[in-house]
Amino acid sequence: MARVVVFDETGGPEVLRVVEEPAGDPGPGEVRIRLEASAVNRLDELTRSGASPMPVRLPHARLGCEGTGIIDALGEGVDGFGVGDAVLITAVPDMTSNGTYADYTVLPAARVVKRPAGLAPAKAAALWVAYSTAYGALVEKAKMRPGDTVLITAASGTVGLAAIQIANQIGAVPIAVTRRTAKKDGLLAAGAAAVIATDQDDLAKAASLHTGGAGADIVLDSVMGPGLADLAAAAKRFTGTLVTVGWLDPRPAPYPSNAITTHRYMSFEHTLDPAAVRRIAAFLFAGLRTGALDPAVDRVFALEEIVEAHRYLESGRQAPGKIIVTGGTST
Repeated sequence: MARVVVFDETGGPEVLRVVEEPAGDPGPGEVRIRLEASAVNRLDELTRSGASPMPVRLPHARLGCEGTGIIDALGEGVDGFGVGDAVLITAVPDMTSNGTYADYTVLPAARVVKRPAGLAPAKAAALWVAYSTAYGALVEKAKMRPGDTVLITAASGTVGLAAIQIANQIGAVPIAVTRRTAKKDGLLAAGAAAVIATDQDDLAKAASLHTGGAGADIVLDSVMGPGLADLAAAAKRFTGTLVTVGWLDPRPAPYPSNAITTHRYMSFEHTLDPAAVRRIAAFLFAGLRTGALDPAVDRVFALEEIVEAHRYLESGRQAPGKIIVTGGTST
């Protein structure tokens, strides 16, 4: 028997519970993964609480869209992988059926890539969702180029930190936006070329100052809400691009119409495309080799501490980096 986190109703962290059930066998084209570590993401929180637009299969729904582990069984017709391979999970489009908060999960082989040698499980679990989202939004959607100025909201979050590193890897100029002046030094240390703290700075004026009056070539927004209009005003007129990747502010956020290009980006747009996954993996793994990319881990919880992990996420007390839940087969 193996451990798995399930919930029978949406609500607070206390709805999560750990149960034991068979690990499951892979079908044709599938692999079974013995999970070593999984990340706790905002999407997990939204799904658990009932705030996500994604359907939730209740009761006995699973949770977790990101993880890493070792392949321990292969289904018929799987090529390119072997038992014992360390892998990253690239997409769990229906995590309420086969989520990663577990000892094992069974997924199509097309949803995993081999884990780079030497990448520790905790860091591996912190890599894919944040970095593939930032890469997909900036490189695939916004066509970021060397020299572009990139305004990044929620910059101390995992996607924001990934975007700063990816912009630097390309040779673009990342300008971090945060709500708190106290986070300025940390964001500069993380690689931001400049930091705008909206508890002190006027966003549009500061963006104009840091871009020589031109406005940002690209705005990457994880917040949405009414502030979207101010972000659009900080973009370069006519040629600027606004890409939204999250919805931390649930209030209405009408898209601006001030002659800039806008995109609503969801990572499954690329993580379900095998060709795009190969491009993402090549880019991210190159960044890991050179040290340009370095996924941060804030705190590690055991699987049995999943309720505490979600409470910690909701508290807002976490330092920059992912919250990780460790796997490991139960006895």
